[in-house]
Amino acid sequence: MDLLLTAKELRVLGCLLEKEMATPDYYPLSLNALVNACNQKTNRDPVVEYDEPLVREALLGLKEKGLVWQSDAARVTKYSENFVKTCKLLNREAAVLCMLMLRGPQTVGELRGRTERLHEFEDLEAVAATLDALAEMNLVKKLARQPGCKESRHAHLLAGEPEQARSPATPAPETWGPPAAPTDSPPPDLAREVAELRQELETLKREFAAFRDQF
Repeated sequence: MDLLLTAKELRVLGCLLEKEMATPDYYPLSLNALVNACNQKTNRDPVVEYDEPLVREALLGLKEKGLVWQSDAARVTKYSENFVKTCKLLNREAAVLCMLMLRGPQTVGELRGRTERLHEFEDLEAVAATLDALAEMNLVKKLARQPGCKESRHAHLLAGEPEQARSPATPAPETWGPPAAPTDSPPPDLAREVAELRQELETLKREFAAFRDQF
C-alpha cells in the first residue's frame, strides 16, 4: 500500500500506535492526551512542540486517508488508529514501524531495545525478520551503512524515500595534558537519562489527569 504522510501526520499516528500498545487502558486518546503524547521529551526524535490546531490538522489528513477513526460517543471526542488494520500488520510489525515513526532510522539492536514496551522480541534475528517482512510490503528500507558506523540503520517509507542517517560526530583529537580535576557532577549520559525519566513521569501524570477529567 502506497502512503505518503507528512511529518505531523507521522508523529500523530506514531503516538496513537504507541499508546494503543503500551497503555491500552488510556486508549483511545482525547485531543489533549494526543497533544501531550506528541510533545513528549523522551522516546521522540525530533522533539516537537505541537499545539491543538496543528494536531487537529494532522488528524484531518489521517482521517481522509482512512488511517484514523474519530469517536464522539463519549463526552470527550476520542481518536484511534486504523493503520494496523488497513495495512494488515502483525503486532511485532506495528511495534517496529511505530518506533521508526517516533525516533527515525535505527539499527536492529536499537529497535529491539526500544520496542520492549510494545512487543517483546526474543532476539535480534526476530527483529531482522520483522524488518524483512516490512521491506517486502514496501514499508521499510535498509539504509547504506555510513562510514564510522558498525551497523546499518532501517527507515520507514511512509513519507517517501528516507534521507540517509546523519553522519556520526567526528571524534575529538586526542590531547595530552594534566588530568582533569575531579567533579561531583554526574556523567552526562546519566544526567540526561535522569532528566528524560523525570520528563516521562511528568507526561504520564498529565495523561492520567487528562483521562481522569473525562469522567
